[in-house]
Amino acid sequence: MNVGIWIRVSTEDQARGESPKNHEARARMYAELKRWNIVDLYDLSGVSGKDVLDNPEAKRMLDDVAAGRIQALIFSKLARLARNTKQLLEISDYFQKHDAALVSLEESIDTSSPAGRLLYTVIGALAQWEREEISARVAASIPIRAKLGKNTGGKGAFGYHWVDGKIVPNPDEAPVVKRAYQIFLETGKLLTTCNQLKDEGLYSRSKKVYRPTSLKRLLSDTIYKGIRRANYAKSLGNKKNWVLKPESDWVYTNVQPLVSEEDWDAANKIFEETARRYTSFKAVPKVGRFLFSGILKCQCGEKLYVAPYPSMKIPRYACKKCGMRINEDIIEENFQNALKEVVVAPEQLGANEDLKKELVEKQERLELLKKEQKEVNGKVDVLIDLYGKQVLDQNGFKERYDPIKTRLDNITLEIPRLQAEIDFIKTNEIGKSYVIERATTLASLWPSLSYEARQQVVKELVERIDVGEDSLHFVFYYIPSFAPVEKGSHISRDSWPPPA
Repeated sequence: MNVGIWIRVSTEDQARGESPKNHEARARMYAELKRWNIVDLYDLSGVSGKDVLDNPEAKRMLDDVAAGRIQALIFSKLARLARNTKQLLEISDYFQKHDAALVSLEESIDTSSPAGRLLYTVIGALAQWEREEISARVAASIPIRAKLGKNTGGKGAFGYHWVDGKIVPNPDEAPVVKRAYQIFLETGKLLTTCNQLKDEGLYSRSKKVYRPTSLKRLLSDTIYKGIRRANYAKSLGNKKNWVLKPESDWVYTNVQPLVSEEDWDAANKIFEETARRYTSFKAVPKVGRFLFSGILKCQCGEKLYVAPYPSMKIPRYACKKCGMRINEDIIEENFQNALKEVVVAPEQLGANEDLKKELVEKQERLELLKKEQKEVNGKVDVLIDLYGKQVLDQNGFKERYDPIKTRLDNITLEIPRLQAEIDFIKTNEIGKSYVIERATTLASLWPSLSYEARQQVVKELVERIDVGEDSLHFVFYYIPSFAPVEKGSHISRDSWPPPA
């Protein structure tokens, strides 16, 4: 596998003796142990962590990943790759998109292995949870501001603007809204209304032509009949998707209307009649992107796939051959139980005592080398001081300095080599206690994870799920860094009756 090495060493790290050359040597020796081919070095020594992705070297690295020139990137620790969690997750998504691996030596993460991908998924889930916690604290004041009729963010709905802390009609935009209602009530057609608005030179706030979707959203907003709705939605964090909050959280305040209540009701009655003629599946994720897609195997040997039905809210998996059916929420509930029982149980993970002993010995050896390195550097300083004070002549200095310099050079070479061996063991052994602790946390955080995050966890953990008449059998991927994990856990689903 072709790999690249990423070097970014802070001033503080260099003060502690962690030079760019040391980091490079450690990464090269790790690659050698993995039998990887190093094709490039991305050196950002001295570059600030702020907006690191804007650096030319970083852009060159990302281009090489996209082009397939490198299939993995080795770096000393996560903090050296990116300064904040947001950037780190952006890089992770980019590497996943291009089927490339991230290798962090300090945190013992190597996403070229199943165990490494699992650990990175757990870290990402915890980071998401932290963002949710911060978001919740920031959002705490929003309902209060909404009830007081104050601005909760943004410029206000099209047709309105904020003046002296109050939302009032915008004289430049309000006529566009009134005309949109007028045309739609005359034609009953969204596309026709959009075209006529365009012909009349009436555009949105961003000077864009109205499309049926955006026009329907405008015509459906209760603010135009004098009822402003606030604190009703929240962002999923990807700058484009929003979800509704529970209706009990919504806050309504009265504002000056732009159209009569009768006209607003008439326009929305048209939408209701149109909706009844079509079946909507918007509450369900797109086909092929369900939580357990492709891994459910029926007892008859066939795979189960989502079979949509009218007004479906929860995906239902079905076998076309024998008719076996099961809802996604049932599988998900039992998966959470299996997650705790299979991944977290220490007795199932086992331990390689010989490897553990070898790791401890190498770590102790590394500490001794670092201590010796410090002592030898001290001896060099003393010799230089004596030479400067002319206590030693040139011959005397050379006689004493040469063997010390030789030893120092050997230590300088030995430390990154030994560190690389420790990295190799740890990334393959992955740190059992860490996974146990974090997997437990992940299981408890499951309800707060996004659908996409849950998909990633399932993808990295589950090889397949065997569906029986009254049982689910979860077959987890073997994690090579541990002693063999028992493949599968029978989880009873007494609460789920078999299909008729």
